[in-house]
This record gives sequence, C-alpha cells and structure tokens, in this order.
Amino acid sequence: MLESWYGMVDFFLPFSWLGHSFMKNAFLAVLLVTPLFGLLGTMVVSNRMAFFSDSLGHGAFTGIAIGVLLGGIKPLVAIVTFSIFFAILITVIKNKSRLSTDTIIGVFSSTAIALGLMIMSRGGSFAKFSSYLIGDLLSITPSEIGMLIGVFIGVILLWLTIFNQLLVISIHSSLAASRGMNTVAMEICFAVALAVIVAISIQWVGLLIINSMLVLPAAAARNITVNVRQYHLVSVLVAVFSGVTGLVLSYYWNTATGATIVLVAAILVFLSFAFRSRVTG
Repeated sequence: MLESWYGMVDFFLPFSWLGHSFMKNAFLAVLLVTPLFGLLGTMVVSNRMAFFSDSLGHGAFTGIAIGVLLGGIKPLVAIVTFSIFFAILITVIKNKSRLSTDTIIGVFSSTAIALGLMIMSRGGSFAKFSSYLIGDLLSITPSEIGMLIGVFIGVILLWLTIFNQLLVISIHSSLAASRGMNTVAMEICFAVALAVIVAISIQWVGLLIINSMLVLPAAAARNITVNVRQYHLVSVLVAVFSGVTGLVLSYYWNTATGATIVLVAAILVFLSFAFRSRVTG
C-alpha cells in the first residue's frame, strides 16, 4: 500500500523535502494523526480538559516504565494499555469523589510521572528513553503507519457514534442524565479515545508537548468560529496545516518536528486572538 502512496506523492507533490521515504512516511502520519488531534481537541477545550489530557501524557510515560520493568513487553503495548487504564481510573474516580476534578487529576498526574521517573532511573537507564520526552516523527515505520490508519478509522467511527451525546453532556450533564444517557460511560469512551491518541503519538510528538497538539488547534478555532460545525472544521484544518507546515520547516531548519509543529500552531492561536480582538473591538 505504501508503494502506491510513494508513487502518488512523487507524481502530485514533486518537492525536494518529499524525496526521502522517511519524509513520505512522516507526511502520511501527519495527515492521519493531526485531524484526530484537531477533532478530539474541540471537546478538550470546550470541557476545560487540558489538564486531564496533559495527565494522559504522564500516564503514557509510566506505561513505558512499566513495560521496561516487566520486560518482554513492547513499549507501545505497555503505553497504550496503561494509558487506557489510567484514563478510565481518573474518569471513574472523578465522578465518585467529592474532591474537585483538577485536584484528582493533579494527584494521579504527579503520581504517574513520579512512578515513571523512579522506575526508569533504576540502574541509570533513563537516558535510553529520553527520546520519548522530545519525540521523533521521522522515525515512524510502515507498520506503525498501518496501525495509525486503523486508529484513525476507529476514532472517526467512535466520534460519529457518540458525538451528539458528548455535546449534550458537555452543555448540561444533569440534563443528559435525566434523558437516560449514561454520562459516565460516554466520558469513559471519550477518555479512552483520547488516551489511545496520546499514547500512540507520544513517541513521535514527545511527552513535553503532546498536550499542545490537542489544545492549540481547538483554541485557535474557538476564537474565530461561531457554531459547532465551524469549530470542528477549523480546528481540524488548523491541526493539519500546523502539522504539514511544521514538518516542512523542521526538514529545512533541522529542528525537532513535533516542537516545530506546535510552534506553528501556537502562532496561529496568537493570530486568532488578534483577529478576534480586531473584530470584537
């Protein structure tokens, strides 16, 4: 399948930066993962879940550490498994505890990152996994792209299935519950989808900036849109534009791809602030 992709890129996009197979792979990965960040990020920003999505990165880091500790487990399997468990645990406890949401998330987030650092630092082995802090999109393999395609399809189908209910819950959770919606189950579904995207992307984007990929495109879109349809569309477009532009710039500037993508998205957020201020002023 990738051979067909390579042929299409060479024919329709004969640019020098796409002259290498690893750049073609990274370009396809950007086209697959950034729309998901843009889509899920709309709910993250609307529901003020930026702290929660950031904690998922810490949970993913602990998943790496647990995989190392147990041995024989592929890092990605450990990351995804623990991230899902972490997301479900936070969501369930958040709905049962009297503590504020940010306090609960803070407790779990700090515990996860401390546990991960403690395990990874045993025997001075932490340096081997420091790449997860920064990420390396250019290292993505064909098999990982195949996995991304599956995740892309799965998340889109899930979003089409549960979005209306999530929207009602985000507007008025009590009203949603009175209409027979299982609000906790819907929140868990969304949290799991979020956890999977964060978990599989952290090795390419990096723990330090993974949350920015969820928050920035949606924040930019929130500033310049007036309805839900526009909000989703613009968020996805900003995410994809930031991804492609950041990939190209990182190639010519020889900089970290994930960080460059986030910087482009941040610039778009500031531009959207300026546009909103000018219109409302």
